[in-house]
Amino acid sequence: MAGPGLEFENEIADLEEQIASLERNTDRSEEIDSAIRSLRLARVAKLKETYSSLDPWQTVQVARHKNRPYTRDYLNLAFDEFVELHGDKHFGDDRAMLSGFAKLDRFKVMVIGHQKGRTYKERAACHFGCAHPEGYRKAMVKMKMAEKYRLPVICFIDTPGAYPGIGAEERGQAQVIAESMFMMSDLKTPVICVVIGEGGSGGALGIGVGDRVAVLQHAYYSVISPEGCAGILWKSHEHAPKAAAALRFTSDHLLRLGVVDDVLEEPLGGAHRDHHQMATRMKTYLSRQLSELEAMPVDQMLQQRYEKFRRLGVFLEEN
Repeated sequence: MAGPGLEFENEIADLEEQIASLERNTDRSEEIDSAIRSLRLARVAKLKETYSSLDPWQTVQVARHKNRPYTRDYLNLAFDEFVELHGDKHFGDDRAMLSGFAKLDRFKVMVIGHQKGRTYKERAACHFGCAHPEGYRKAMVKMKMAEKYRLPVICFIDTPGAYPGIGAEERGQAQVIAESMFMMSDLKTPVICVVIGEGGSGGALGIGVGDRVAVLQHAYYSVISPEGCAGILWKSHEHAPKAAAALRFTSDHLLRLGVVDDVLEEPLGGAHRDHHQMATRMKTYLSRQLSELEAMPVDQMLQQRYEKFRRLGVFLEEN
């Protein structure tokens, strides 16, 4: 069970509550077992119906689900070891940006990713996944270390955007994101980026330049959040669903427009319903891509990375 559901999941939540109620019955009979089986089948059918036809705004809600696996969850479930590294050597340690050495099967890698936190206390400490300039400087320091020791870099993107506060701007938020993107474009080691939840604006792009860019099925990757877009165009956040439909930021759109290379299918009902299965799929994808990139000469890898991002934004729209 995924815990408190979303508004469009009310029928699914009702079925799950009926199943839980029957399973709590200590006096189980053949009729009750049969009813449980029927309800489970109905639940699976409803999940397939609902999640096969999500609209863009519903996709945003799923991407923001509080039970969705975060970077630290993937580190615990998909990786064998993780040693966290702190600080940017200039200002401080940004908890919204997680970094460190990790091991994935036979591969030793550097993992960098946004972290939101589960409880309100954790979320406040992580600035709800919005990194400050020191977070991106920390990421750059760790990436250069990975390049020095010939370790592939894996980036997990999950942020509504970079932190928009005055202090962050005073410490060079825009400049450091640009520097990070420039550095990643010429990093002489394989780089894999995966959007695991929200991929918002420059906050996502700051660690989003890689040889492979993937997105989870019910995640989104956009130049701006739906609320931000609605506030600019229609002067009201109430139009966020309309903005979500116009931005074309769901996995289907991203793959069709060539913004991402791959879409990782999520477990039935979303990644928040089965962390272990999603982590297994993530591990399989990362291992396969690392094997391919490891065998590629560095010059060829850098040229393909350059051409990949030069092609972005060029497309023909059918009449």
